[in-house]
Amino acid sequence: MHEPTRLTAAAARRIALAAQGFADPRPQGRVDKRHLRRVIERVQLLQIDSVNVLSRSHYLPVFSRLGPYPRAALDEMAGHRAGTGTRPAGARSRPGSRNGGRELFEYWAHEASLLPLSTHPLLRWRMARLDREAWGSMTRLARENPGLIEEVLELVREEGPIRAAQTGVEAPARVAGEMWNWHDGKVALEHLFFKGAVTAAARVNFERVYDLAERVLPAEVIAAPTPDEADAQRELVLLAARALGVATEPDLGDYFRLPRAASKARVAELLESGDLVACEVQGWPAPAYLHPESHRPRRVRARALLSPFDSLIWTRPRTERLFGFRYRLEIYTSAAKRVHGYYVLPFLLGESLVARVDLKADRAAGALLVRGSFAEPGHGTDDIAAELAAELRLMATWLELREVRVSPHGDLASALAGQFRRD
Repeated sequence: MHEPTRLTAAAARRIALAAQGFADPRPQGRVDKRHLRRVIERVQLLQIDSVNVLSRSHYLPVFSRLGPYPRAALDEMAGHRAGTGTRPAGARSRPGSRNGGRELFEYWAHEASLLPLSTHPLLRWRMARLDREAWGSMTRLARENPGLIEEVLELVREEGPIRAAQTGVEAPARVAGEMWNWHDGKVALEHLFFKGAVTAAARVNFERVYDLAERVLPAEVIAAPTPDEADAQRELVLLAARALGVATEPDLGDYFRLPRAASKARVAELLESGDLVACEVQGWPAPAYLHPESHRPRRVRARALLSPFDSLIWTRPRTERLFGFRYRLEIYTSAAKRVHGYYVLPFLLGESLVARVDLKADRAAGALLVRGSFAEPGHGTDDIAAELAAELRLMATWLELREVRVSPHGDLASALAGQFRRD
């Protein structure tokens, strides 16, 4: 076996940034679907989250890499276009009808995610393992009331696309502190979604609208052969390795949330076959692995605000290893105990995470609110403030907000506010 490749911490950081698309300059001029496809080909999936204090999370990683782009283009690729969704009562689906222009589908990958259609066969092993992969409410319903699942499937077949409220199952009273308020009709739809029998035909006000997979996905995707479980998992690990550049085995397995035993086995197999290259990264306590085609730039000149759910930083231990940046999402922390804020985005400048800002889009006032701004230790505030202000202006324009307002909270706030007083 060959000696592991040795990488400095800085080299590993540049490899990771390049793999995620941050070594490339943002496009000049019009941004279209070709640019979006390149981003998605690199990152492989966009995580979906319901928090909308700034923007739906799946829009943000594309902006981080491309700058302002038409969100409608991503909506069309995902089948989230205006006007799609449920039909009036009595209307019937046309067998085989499909959303023209769809290039992405929804499924549980890292979390709920938008993925390229080509990934669908690679995730069918998970669809077949609902009893081991899904959470308790789905398996409970299958055990206690399997007839309801069949009834809901028949309802989708006859009336789809439908929302959860159209299953006819009454929602229970909301319980204080509960994040979800799923009634059994919704659980049945999610059971069918997990199995791949139904999928998201659209989203209306971010609510998932369900229809039969064969009426939503292209015929060639439905007809594509299902690979062996181990083969599919090896391919997912390779996709993760390409997207991460350099990573530990847990990093690779976490990208598509493989079971840990499967992750270990697949990485070992890919190392043996030469499809992964062993390496040692300065300061990393665990062995790491390179994709053989990983790009190793001499320098990265990035500037981006990163969603908490961006694939560059979603694995917090990896973020700390790469950037020395300890990051905790404080949405579920009480306001009095938050250190940095409710919806905090790290700021990438060059090859480092140099600051973090708590952002909110006040759509009624037409303002992007910076509710807190904090420089990382060792980084001067004046240089950061100028670059951060430029990125905030760009984000405000993209979100169709007229101005940026900076609150005095945080050690970067004074310098940052000064940048906007000059406008």
